Amino acid sequence: MGDAKKSTNRRHHPIRLLSVLLLLLLFLLGLIFLILYLIYRPSKPVISITSISIYSFSSSPSTPPPNLLSTSMQLTILFHNPNRRASVLYDRLSAYVTYHDEPITPPVGIPPLYQERASSVSVSPVLGSGFVPVSPGVVPALETDRAYGVASMRVVVLGRVKYKSGPFRSRWYGLYVTCDALVGVKKGLAGPAPLLGEPQCKVNL
Repeated sequence: MGDAKKSTNRRHHPIRLLSVLLLLLLFLLGLIFLILYLIYRPSKPVISITSISIYSFSSSPSTPPPNLLSTSMQLTILFHNPNRRASVLYDRLSAYVTYHDEPITPPVGIPPLYQERASSVSVSPVLGSGFVPVSPGVVPALETDRAYGVASMRVVVLGRVKYKSGPFRSRWYGLYVTCDALVGVKKGLAGPAPLLGEPQCKVNL
């Protein structure tokens, strides 16, 4: 009886050893990936609005509501990659502008961007030129702000990003950026509009 137990223990011993080795291997692989992630982990891109040019505002009341607003403007958007170990690829980018939490320009596509480590690149999309439906209060509020000479607008940038560091490539991350800006919008102004203060941009991945 004792010999049978010893034989059974000898048969199970290699299986236990193999299980322990497999667990140890998985632990080491996980530790290696964790170390690589801590070394090469990407930093969020820093995105800012450096200039805005406004060319036209025009409204067209419709019956029934909503009213229609046409805005034509050009933005300069600066993308900065603060990471010194990873380059960044931007894809499916688009931008639009909101006023009082309502879009006043249709989304405009931005070509894909490839950004080297610790570098910056800027793009200047032209937004607007088509009528956008807005709530009835938006046009009067914009006219009031134009009379005062300043309006609060939000620039929204959408897309996705991927990081590359040596042989390592990350998955795609969704990109959602909001930049709140106080813009000089005096009547009769056509061209570069003053930015009052530095627009604050929040980058979410």
